[in-house]
Amino acid sequence: MTTILIIEDAPDAAELAAELVRSAGHTPVVASDGSSALELVRSTGPDLILLDIGLPDTDGIDLCRQIRELTDAFLVMLTASDDEVDKVVTLKLGADDYVTKPYSPRELLARIEALLRRNRREPEANLDERRVGALAVYPDAHRVTVDGQEVTLTRIEFAILDVLTEHPERVLSRDTLRERVWGADWFTGDHVVDVHMANLRKKIDPVDGPSRIRTVRGVGFRMADDSEH
Repeated sequence: MTTILIIEDAPDAAELAAELVRSAGHTPVVASDGSSALELVRSTGPDLILLDIGLPDTDGIDLCRQIRELTDAFLVMLTASDDEVDKVVTLKLGADDYVTKPYSPRELLARIEALLRRNRREPEANLDERRVGALAVYPDAHRVTVDGQEVTLTRIEFAILDVLTEHPERVLSRDTLRERVWGADWFTGDHVVDVHMANLRKKIDPVDGPSRIRTVRGVGFRMADDSEH
């Protein structure tokens, strides 16, 4: 059964989220502060984490960073602020999505299910290795190497690269990436895709060379072989 860790200091909000998670057939675990949240991350190994960025005892952005160092579980930020800067910062630190409070229970559940659905998809059993120049992707093993060195990606970053390398010569639009990576019911703006794409590029691109993921202006993204660099 899927375990979802809810990090929320307001008892009513925490109970509402827990009941929502429980009604969808998942197991909720609740933490009300940063220290207990980190302990539960270590002890329960959650599949997905809902993190209230406005905890009174802990800086939510810093806690996001600490959590990402411990686990690659899906991470959804809950924020009472509609500040775009905070949202982009948390995405750059490894959060997979954010929801602004007060949120619709239906919307929150849809976002949770969209992320978890990606985790349930079966890997491409007939493709043990995909190579694009010095980049190698192993879908079954959920591994990526560049020049033989292993690269650590979050689940969303790996999912984006997985989709792009299925047919590396094709240009994929942001809409296609959203549908393939997050699901057809995904309804977040383009900047979410762009921030995850930027994080992915930092991890797989050469330090002093062009990106292995090319932007085709007005169309989308495609892989670039090292011979194009």
